[in-house]
Amino acid sequence: MAERTPFRGKHERSAPYGTLALTVSYNGAAFAGFARQPQQETVQGALEVALSTLFRREVDIAVAGRTDSGVHALGQVVSIDLVSDEEPDLRALLRSLGGLCSPDIAVTQIRRAVPGFSARFDARAREYRYRVVSGPAAPVFLAPYAWWVKRPLDLEAMRQAAEILVGEHDFASFCVADSAIGKPTRRNVTRIEVTSTCEFGEQVVMVRIEGNAFLHSMVRVIVGSLVDVGTGRKPIAWMAEVLAARERAVAGPTAPAHGLTLWRVDYPDDAWL
Repeated sequence: MAERTPFRGKHERSAPYGTLALTVSYNGAAFAGFARQPQQETVQGALEVALSTLFRREVDIAVAGRTDSGVHALGQVVSIDLVSDEEPDLRALLRSLGGLCSPDIAVTQIRRAVPGFSARFDARAREYRYRVVSGPAAPVFLAPYAWWVKRPLDLEAMRQAAEILVGEHDFASFCVADSAIGKPTRRNVTRIEVTSTCEFGEQVVMVRIEGNAFLHSMVRVIVGSLVDVGTGRKPIAWMAEVLAARERAVAGPTAPAHGLTLWRVDYPDDAWL
């Protein structure tokens, strides 16, 4: 059998002793976002403390999709590089992480990836889902995971406005303005679906967005703008004007963080051993 060469993604780095990829779920309400911050409870901080305890060394993780404070995740992926003498039992590692992590974090899967794999740079696509509950009655069970909009929503109008955003565009209007200074803002959104479904007996509008990568708060600004169309505050054609303007002030509001979930991250099939 031919020896496998180190995986080379967009980042051109190598981890000759192998890499582990962890699929992580969490309730974002408990954390000040994913990224490590001094004096703040974060997902990265909690995971790195648990992993450092188990590996008995300092562990740094790479991640696909650094979520903001209050944003949830179902299928986020992080990666860690192994050192020469480490051959962890993945089942035991999964059980141990379950005991060490906060109850608001669950590591649901651990896979061996080819050396040099990066959860961040080798991701091909990310999917986010946003829940909106509309109508005069506030949600009960979905309240921690959905934005309550009191006015009714025209889903067909939202779908037509969403179609304008599908494809490769400059999404400068749909991100935190300061985060885009001096950085490329073109992204490829491959799908936006607006559907009505029922969860825990409550009716919810689900906005599903897939793309190669996303800018800071991009999904939440897209949803806020779609809701402006759905409530009749803005016409469908306005979405094209927002896209062309490339100015954050032209777009709709940033939807609340608690309605957003990072659903899954896709990778090439040959990333796994």
